[in-house]
Amino acid sequence: MALKNPVFIERLLLTGFALTLGVLLLFSAIALNLVKPFGQPVLSADHTRQVMESLQNVSHLITRAESSQLGYLLTGEKKFITDRDTALASTYQVIEAVAVLARDNEQRQVLVQRLKNAVDTRTGILQKAPATFDSEGLRPTPGKIDTGHSATQAVLALVQEGQDSENLLLASRKQNEKDQLNIILGGILLLLGVLAFLTLHLHRTGQSRKRYEERALTARGEILRTGALQEAIFSSANFSSIATDAKGVIQIFNVGAERMLGYKAEDVVNKITPASISDAQELVVRASALSFEAGTPITPGFEALVFKASRGIEDIYELTYIRSDGSRFPAIVSVTALRDTQEKIIGYLLIGTDNTARKQVEAEQAVLDQRLRDQQFYTRSLIESNIDALMTTDLRGIISDVNQQMEVLTGCSRDELIGAPFKNFFTDPIRAQAGIDRVMREGKVTNYELTAQARTGVETLVSYNASTFHDRDRKLLGVFAAARDITERQEFEHRLERNNLELEAATAAAEKANRAKSEFLSSMSHELRTPLNAILGFAQLLESGVPTPTPTQKGNIAQILSGGWYLLDLINEILDLALIESGRLTLSTEPVALQSVLNECRAMIEPQAQKRNISLALAEQSSSLYVLADRTRLKQVLINLLFNAVKYNREGGSVALECTAPGAGRLRVSVRDTGEGLSAEQVAQLFQPFNRLGKETTAEEGTGIGLVVTKRLVELMGGSIGLESRLGQGSTFWIELKLAETPDLPYTLTDKTAPDLLQVTDGALRYTLLYIEDNPANLSLVKQIIERHGDLRLLTAADAHLGIAHARAHLPTVILMDINLPGMGGLEAMQELQADPLTAHIPIIAVSANAAPGDIERGLEAGFFDYVTKPIRVERFMQSVSAALAHAASGQNSVVVARHQDV
Repeated sequence: MALKNPVFIERLLLTGFALTLGVLLLFSAIALNLVKPFGQPVLSADHTRQVMESLQNVSHLITRAESSQLGYLLTGEKKFITDRDTALASTYQVIEAVAVLARDNEQRQVLVQRLKNAVDTRTGILQKAPATFDSEGLRPTPGKIDTGHSATQAVLALVQEGQDSENLLLASRKQNEKDQLNIILGGILLLLGVLAFLTLHLHRTGQSRKRYEERALTARGEILRTGALQEAIFSSANFSSIATDAKGVIQIFNVGAERMLGYKAEDVVNKITPASISDAQELVVRASALSFEAGTPITPGFEALVFKASRGIEDIYELTYIRSDGSRFPAIVSVTALRDTQEKIIGYLLIGTDNTARKQVEAEQAVLDQRLRDQQFYTRSLIESNIDALMTTDLRGIISDVNQQMEVLTGCSRDELIGAPFKNFFTDPIRAQAGIDRVMREGKVTNYELTAQARTGVETLVSYNASTFHDRDRKLLGVFAAARDITERQEFEHRLERNNLELEAATAAAEKANRAKSEFLSSMSHELRTPLNAILGFAQLLESGVPTPTPTQKGNIAQILSGGWYLLDLINEILDLALIESGRLTLSTEPVALQSVLNECRAMIEPQAQKRNISLALAEQSSSLYVLADRTRLKQVLINLLFNAVKYNREGGSVALECTAPGAGRLRVSVRDTGEGLSAEQVAQLFQPFNRLGKETTAEEGTGIGLVVTKRLVELMGGSIGLESRLGQGSTFWIELKLAETPDLPYTLTDKTAPDLLQVTDGALRYTLLYIEDNPANLSLVKQIIERHGDLRLLTAADAHLGIAHARAHLPTVILMDINLPGMGGLEAMQELQADPLTAHIPIIAVSANAAPGDIERGLEAGFFDYVTKPIRVERFMQSVSAALAHAASGQNSVVVARHQDV
């Protein structure tokens, strides 16, 4: 090895050169007597050579000390410390030798002192690292690596500077020697030849030495760069660098590992292995997998982490690290075995990166991929589950995709359809292609009828709806078409058309029948009321006539009146039910003061309750309590409920009416009686028309219609009705209606509902009444009623024309007008009289058997002063006449009169 070293060869040649030069100088000194002057250069050259050798030794010793220090840090073996200390001690010995050689040169002394300071600095750094031992003397005290490149570079730089200085000095002295040799006699040719030969070899050796020095400088630069790179890696905060010894105990724990795992270096170095900060279950799984792969048992611990690396296999895997706070994160770990010069493993290096972000991205991507798959599946499911035959075509009308319904429609498989022309599957290919062309022109087509023809020859009438579709850049791609089988629809439309015709005929017949029914009911009501008017009217006259009827006559008259009024109630209820079922009953829904209606009901029910010795308790309500209802129909409902509670009660029982609020915006009116009560079976049949629940055999009269009408009326007013009943304890009927806000009234109505009868002097004829009526019985009845009042005179007319003539001729105070008159009706006659200035001021009272609420409402709206229904109640009839007479006497143009019909 020494023969290949250019420095050694240079030294050898320099030695030979020096010997030759010495012989030459000796001969020259002898010849010229110059031996003494040549002594100093020879001594200087020897010093220079010794200085250069010493400086080179300093460089080698420093490098040796650093290598020993690094071996100690990685292995902890004490022999490396001994080697380091020996190298440092040798360094100082060499520097002391250089100091002795530098006594003859001031520049050398300065250089030696600077070199000594630099070596002291480097020595201090090396000894400052793990320079002491723990109590057991086996392992170094924990600490971090300090490469100390700045001090090392300073030493190397000084060594290089010394070498350069010595080279310059040596070159200068060589030049001096050549100058002296030129003056030496050239007589000794052999020595000169030898000198020339040695000089030539010295020159070549110098070039080799220069190349060697350049390679040495390059190697030192590489070492410096490698050291800097290692320092950058170990100090990086983005990577966790963990170095262990051969047993797996952590020796190096860099800044990145501290930041990533939350531990301090002093907490883990020489204390734990990387397995302690790894997920234990993952280590078990990894050990099991490696054991199966390698065919040898592997312990689930540090061995599982470095098994492949220990066998020289590159190993990169994913692992879950556990931070100091217990939190976990995924990491990608690269494991490398560290070996010495004999390829023996002295430790392991584990470099890890936080894989959380990548995991999140992968998880998000997995979610997106799954959503895409789900969306694709959902889209395809929509296409396949569609009842229509769906397809897409390209711009030429070639099918590119279809669903199962299209396969069913054509009898062809999906593979057979895709790539085939759209028009080929229809009985009229030209029309089919025209449909595609139309879509391309207009962008869409709807209800385009075609006849599809299956492979089996089956033809199906379909309706196509199609539109164009584009890509993201709005580039036209093709046509999407949906074909719906309209065979059944067409048949249905034909059937529907026939049914509509039949329905129109049936509707017309039903409307005709309904009109006939309504006309019949109206006519029946009118025809029944007309004889009832005579029956009840004359019976009332007999009851109150003079002389007073005998007891037997009174009993007979009472029977006539009871049967007549019952028959009237039956007529009214049947008429109401018919109107409700035909949908012709109209209601005027408005805020109604409940207490006002209750007062009117009390006045009508109390006499019936007193006859049966039944106490009646109607709770007083606030005057501001309003419900949303039709006032007339609400009164009808409450009277029906109260009347039933009285009629079906026990002797000496009680009836109570209470109001409660079951919910927001609702009011419940309950009517409770102490009657016999109803069974569950009777409650189930309660609202059936003409079903009296077994009361047909009792003395109580009834129709079985009243509650049915009551229920329908309550529901028409937006309410509900119900019942709570117990056998032997009584029943509670209730209705619920919507509450209404108190309306703003422009004036206050008085409690007086009808004017008092006129008080006149007996025998003084002050008022004339004209009664236009075609029924003789009704004329006779009214005539006898009027005759009881000596101040009234009655004129009669059998038709409207005669009545109008009498009115213009006699100008009566009040006119009584029947509605159904032969020829001109009562409404027309009333309008003609009001249009005549002579008779326009005369109040006209309608007296008619048309007793439906709509008839009464239309009559009052037409201009009648009042509307009295037949059969006549004498007291009600005279109240209306008295009000009209008072109006005529006062000369007022209008008056507010309480107008109501009998219930």
